[in-house]
Amino acid sequence: MTRRVAYAAVAAACVVPRLIVLLYERGDILADFTEKSDDFARTFVASGTYGFVPGEPSAYTQPLYGFLLVPFYALDGRNWVVVGLLQIALAVATALLVYEIARRWLPAGAAVAAAMVAALNPYLVWHDVHVNREIVDQLVAAALVLATLVVAERPTLLRGGALGALCGLAILGNSRLVLLPLLLLAYLAWRAGVQRVLLPAAAVLVAAGIVLAPWLVRNQVEVGCTTVTTDARALWKANNVRTDQVLESGRWIDAIGRDPADPLTPEEAGAVYRESGRVIELDECAQMRLYRGRVVDFWREHPGEKAELAVRGAGMLWDPRVTRTEESPGANTALDTIRGWPSGLLFGVLFLGALAGLRRAPRWFGVLAVGLLAYQTLFAMVFVGATRYRAPWDFLLVLLAVSALAPAFERLRR
Repeated sequence: MTRRVAYAAVAAACVVPRLIVLLYERGDILADFTEKSDDFARTFVASGTYGFVPGEPSAYTQPLYGFLLVPFYALDGRNWVVVGLLQIALAVATALLVYEIARRWLPAGAAVAAAMVAALNPYLVWHDVHVNREIVDQLVAAALVLATLVVAERPTLLRGGALGALCGLAILGNSRLVLLPLLLLAYLAWRAGVQRVLLPAAAVLVAAGIVLAPWLVRNQVEVGCTTVTTDARALWKANNVRTDQVLESGRWIDAIGRDPADPLTPEEAGAVYRESGRVIELDECAQMRLYRGRVVDFWREHPGEKAELAVRGAGMLWDPRVTRTEESPGANTALDTIRGWPSGLLFGVLFLGALAGLRRAPRWFGVLAVGLLAYQTLFAMVFVGATRYRAPWDFLLVLLAVSALAPAFERLRR
């Protein structure tokens, strides 16, 4: 099978179901369950301010997805066609990267199958056409894995710099990945040897710093603190005495709400501006320090409850059933029913296949996959777990599972 034929097959498997979902959901793409990056992009296009309110710069979300939306909103406006087709294009790019990863050890047919299965993940098929930053997370995740394998095979300064740039982009897309470069460097040292990766490792760190620097400097100058995001309230919502009760009741951590004595968040101040035109001045950096302090106090004063939350967070991340809450899109509908046991059965089979694939996949890939999935689990224990946080990395599970079936693919080919 030629690469052109493989690309066409993978792209078709990725595009067709997403187009169907896009057309079906066209009325809701921009109406429900959008996220902060969408607000930031709209404000930037209208006023040149990256934030919720014109003239009030904010760092209340990771910037990568919002800046990706900006040129499309500026050129053709904010509409479901633009957003949907952009999201589908990113999904296709991800699927092709998955194929290139798989092709490093699997036969062409098995690599195509792996990329197709990853692209046909039912959770992603629906999620990919809606406004959500995880579409960028999964593209960067696949690029990071491929780049890491490339550097491990032949460590050079140029390749290390490219990997570092991707690490910087990954952090700008998801601040939970701030320690990921250290994990990748440890993998490179194990795979290629410390001596061979010293200079490429330095290139990784320098390039990541170069990519991050403009955003960090901007935040220091315009917002008042050097940080990727000031949204420490999200971390607090996942780490306080009410969190476990809220999750146990089937609600998401957003149901924690706010104490009347707490200052308005930038997002809440943005809602006030849209409703009344009133501008409320905020100190985002002070809020960030306030909520970080509360999280540290909770960990120190309630270690037992935090341990229980950590177990729950890891369990939610690895629950084969799609995370269901009262606030989920399609709650109490047929879509919500599919999130339960039908989805659980499908992902349960995938999890078992991935475990079996650990014995068949090359050791160099198995170690990287396990390391990356363990990293996600660790941060689910610190924060909280949900299907949306695991989904960008599910392609690793697919690649492991297909590795278990590789002998069958080879017999079929013969």
